[in-house]
Amino acid sequence: MLDSLRNAARSWAAKLLLLLLVVSFAVWGVSASLVGPSSTSVMTVGDQKVSPEEFRLAYQRQLAAISRQFGTQLTSEQARAFGIEQQAYSQLAAGAALDQLSQNMRLGLSQDRLANLIAEDPAFRGNDGKFDRQLFSARLRNAGIREEDYISERSKVAVRSQIVDAVSDGFQPPKVMIDALKLYRDESRDLDYILLSNANIDPIKAPTEDVLAAWFQGVKNRYRAPEQRRFAYVTLQPTDVADTTTVGEEQVRAEYDRRKDTYRTPETRTIEQLAFPNKEMADAALAQMKERQLTFDQLVADQGKQPADVMLGDFTRDQLPDPAVANAAFALGPQGGVTPVVEGAFGPVVLRVTNVRPETTRSFDEMKEEIRKTLALSAAAQDVQSVHDRFEDLRGSGSSLEEAASQLKLKSVTITSDRSGNDDKNTPIADLPKAANLLPEVFRTDTGAETLPVSLGNDGYVWFDVREIIPERERPLAEVREKATADWIADQQRTALAAKAEELKARLDKGETLATIAGELGLTVETKTGLHRQDSDAIFGPETVKVAFSGPEGVNAAALGADGESRLLMHVSSVAHTPAEGQDAGDQQIQQVAKAAGDDMLDQMVSQLQKSYGVSINQALADQAMAR
Repeated sequence: MLDSLRNAARSWAAKLLLLLLVVSFAVWGVSASLVGPSSTSVMTVGDQKVSPEEFRLAYQRQLAAISRQFGTQLTSEQARAFGIEQQAYSQLAAGAALDQLSQNMRLGLSQDRLANLIAEDPAFRGNDGKFDRQLFSARLRNAGIREEDYISERSKVAVRSQIVDAVSDGFQPPKVMIDALKLYRDESRDLDYILLSNANIDPIKAPTEDVLAAWFQGVKNRYRAPEQRRFAYVTLQPTDVADTTTVGEEQVRAEYDRRKDTYRTPETRTIEQLAFPNKEMADAALAQMKERQLTFDQLVADQGKQPADVMLGDFTRDQLPDPAVANAAFALGPQGGVTPVVEGAFGPVVLRVTNVRPETTRSFDEMKEEIRKTLALSAAAQDVQSVHDRFEDLRGSGSSLEEAASQLKLKSVTITSDRSGNDDKNTPIADLPKAANLLPEVFRTDTGAETLPVSLGNDGYVWFDVREIIPERERPLAEVREKATADWIADQQRTALAAKAEELKARLDKGETLATIAGELGLTVETKTGLHRQDSDAIFGPETVKVAFSGPEGVNAAALGADGESRLLMHVSSVAHTPAEGQDAGDQQIQQVAKAAGDDMLDQMVSQLQKSYGVSINQALADQAMAR
């Protein structure tokens, strides 16, 4: 409601002139002069009255907004369920209350200021950027609004904005509020904890038949079988019409020769690089290596480096960014070896080359069948539309889906699926063509209905016929016994583990140490430092963090782990105040939260005004307005 009030106070005229005048009036309430005199009102706030027409417009605005969100026109029953009528009452009452306050305070607007506001509106400016009187008249006339009515309403909105700006936009959060919010945000905690799992409780035995049956009665809605549909479908894709026998040997050979370079795997070498401060030291190191018959590894060790420090990795010649290094590394023979000193881009280096893998090119015989399939698919992509048209002709002449598929040598498939593409065992159905495209259409179609093919984009088309609609149903225990048994055991484990955690927490509260309890369980005490309220990881989920901040320093707590199964037994060892990462963004959020207090003040003021002035509603007139 307040967002509507504040936004309308700033941009009401622009919205009106974008042919949304009726919508804006629905937020604020329209003066009686715009809808004609009436002796009755849907709503009265103090001396302000809301006519049936005003209420109807407000109601329709809310209905249209919610309908757009859901992508469908809501029925009157759905509108009632969403509380649209109450939203319209709320908005109109807020606007009327502000009007009454403005009247009581004798707030006004000079004619010069009003004229400037209208002239400054971009919607009334001509090509020269100045106010255009003819454009002003034309746009109001197109909207069905008299000029004097618009001017009156523009004046009222400007007066309301004085109240809104003074209360909400004029609010500056006090420093004590900002400091308190930062203190809350920046609080961090160090915790000692142990992670409890099902290994820390007694094994849960499988339930007896009567226990499982009684439990199942309370949770059987978990196991309801969703609505399913049995349908046949035929896909038409390039792979369905590709014929490799139509691709001759000469075509394959020509394609191979054209793309021969793409079948080549260039030579790769493993390269290590030992850098030196200057060429003299590099030459001396190589000389010593030869004199003392040292290996490259010993030379690396003499420089105080590890093998990982000199390993560059596997490279082709083109992948090496330094031409000098590339030339030297690939100048060595197929056995590799150590290069002379190389003046690289970043100074003198010595290279060792190992693991030389020579260039290879896949032969024509290796590639010809793959090439043949590729050429056949390329040709088939051009034939898909022709086959599509022939399939449509066959269907139009009365052929069934299976008959049309048979004549065109396509494959028809019949399956039973739910909306998610799963079978009756909740297993995903393999090879279902683009389920995200196909299944919504299947579940919008009745049995026997004529359907259009579903486009698979560049991949082709899929035709379908719905043969049977299988409504959702309750599954008996016998049908889901295995899963129900596993779920019952999991439920019992969660309950037992939660009880174990609370039992251990009670021992901590009595003075035992976490280390003692961990030792009994064969666990290790872990430490979490610098935990903030907004943190979350694989162990500390939102619930765990909330519990960790639920008490003062020294508090003990037990909470569900982030995985939804384990339990954490925690002890808060210290509390500090250290800013978390992204402090700048956090400061902006704090400012927004603090400034929201201004909106809260406006909200409280409007609520109090309504109580003071009194709000009465004529429900019969409202019902009549909504029915129009």
